Amino acid sequence: MDINEAQISAIVENVIKKINCTPISTERQMGVFPTMAEALAAVEKAYQQYRSYSIEQREKMIAAIRKRTLEEAENLAKIGVSETGMGRVSDKIIKHQLVANKTPGTEDLHPIVKTGDCGMTLVEMAPFGVIGSITPSTNPSETVICNSIGMIAAGNGVVFNPHPNAKLTANYAVDLVNRAILEAGGPENLVVSVEKPTMDSSNEMMKSPIVRMLVATGGPGVVKALLSSGKKAIGAGAGNPPVIVDDTADVEKAGADIVAGASFDNNLPCIAEKECFAFDNIADRLIQSMLKSGAYLIQGEQIDRLLDIALINKDGKYVINKKWVGKDAGKFLKELGIDADPRLIICETPENHPFVSTEMMMPILPIVRVSSIDEAIQMAVKAEHGNRHSAHIHSKNIDHLTRFARAIETTIFVKNAPSYAGIGAGGEGHTTFTIAGPTGEGLTSARSFTRQRRCVMVDGLHII
Repeated sequence: MDINEAQISAIVENVIKKINCTPISTERQMGVFPTMAEALAAVEKAYQQYRSYSIEQREKMIAAIRKRTLEEAENLAKIGVSETGMGRVSDKIIKHQLVANKTPGTEDLHPIVKTGDCGMTLVEMAPFGVIGSITPSTNPSETVICNSIGMIAAGNGVVFNPHPNAKLTANYAVDLVNRAILEAGGPENLVVSVEKPTMDSSNEMMKSPIVRMLVATGGPGVVKALLSSGKKAIGAGAGNPPVIVDDTADVEKAGADIVAGASFDNNLPCIAEKECFAFDNIADRLIQSMLKSGAYLIQGEQIDRLLDIALINKDGKYVINKKWVGKDAGKFLKELGIDADPRLIICETPENHPFVSTEMMMPILPIVRVSSIDEAIQMAVKAEHGNRHSAHIHSKNIDHLTRFARAIETTIFVKNAPSYAGIGAGGEGHTTFTIAGPTGEGLTSARSFTRQRRCVMVDGLHII
């Protein structure tokens, strides 16, 4: 059931009361200002204070943010689902735990030292200053907390312009981060936001001389605007990740893994499996494994009816029906007159079906039968649209793994695991919710938000 902004505000206020925070109104949240001008002035003042803080002090602040995030993971998840109507509370709890536990801090900043006959040169990772960050509605609080940890670890202040449809969730996270910072002895308003973010507030942030770097998690339009700003910019763009299953795979495990990844938070993550290319000789087994793992198979005219619900035909080009993004699979089935509540809806389609070519961010997975690895790779590369975001494969054939990795060229490439292993959930490596494919930084971390500074000592400090 959709609820309005006033009801969401009441939920936020109730949560704040329960955790014994001082403010009981969302209008008095720490770091959240009526205007972008006020937010910018506050964060600039905080950053000037922060410049004198030690690495040890930074890490105390980050530890406090991690602690509060773990304590409030359920609250953050519930607020996010209530406000946006997208995703699953249980999965969003996991995402917040992942952010708290696996977002790198100051340990990510590695100085470089070179010595020789001419002396010593030291290269250190220095802050940019104040960073402007645009956050999405799909992962609003997760992105705020993840970016805050990385940017603060690098020595920066942060000003957020959240997605308008997730402003209460994002600003609740901003308040949480500021309380943790103050608790650890940090400056007030090191992380700021605006009560009612708009395109105008975003433009004001991007053009402000106070902001030295821009970071955006969103669609191609947002990334393009950042790259046109004239400032250092990190852009995390769209993806449409394919998954291939060949006939050397552990088919039963592949089916379970794909359902787990494609249904996680109702397919909102940009890394999630969004279309599947399965060898014909194992496709039936794969589908049976998916059904055992919580998927529901639709066929025939049910597929056409689902298409009319999930996508909108605009002059021959299909676009997502935004009101259905991130909804539970059971809600789609209810529209089809089916009484079931699975994790994921699956269906067999041809290669050129709109479900294959469109990044829907819904728990709907089309399955395309293929006859060979060459055909699978060709179709997968086409479906990915050159975003170079994420791709996945289930195979025990080294040649198949290698050929697909080279052809797809994605930032994240997951083999024989659910897609979320690519961001550290069940896989090695750190977590981020800002995956910068378009600008090349990849999975961002503290070092992504730094600039290099070189200090040279000639004829000294080398002892060989």
